[in-house]
Amino acid sequence: MWALVEYKGFQFYVKEGENIIVPLVDEEEGKEIEIDKVLLIKKDGDIRIGTPYIEGAKVIGQIAQHTKLKKIIVFKYKPKKNYRRKKGHRQKATKIKILKIIF
Repeated sequence: MWALVEYKGFQFYVKEGENIIVPLVDEEEGKEIEIDKVLLIKKDGDIRIGTPYIEGAKVIGQIAQHTKLKKIIVFKYKPKKNYRRKKGHRQKATKIKILKIIF
């Protein structure tokens, strides 16, 4: 069984027991969260599509850890003008373990 859910403005493909990485969630590690915006569910070959969401369907997850993503380098350069700027940025994110898909 797998599902397609919408969370924090992004869509994620989720399966029970797997982890997903989402933008930072302001909750402590170990807390359970509920995602009720389920767009699509596939169970035993049966596909159910929502309009836009499936009523009564939800995904239960647990916050595994807070982390940072890979560093992105922003480099600005103008030729022949001796202008160079280099900055780095690491986006904060949260890893969520999917516990259960309720359908």
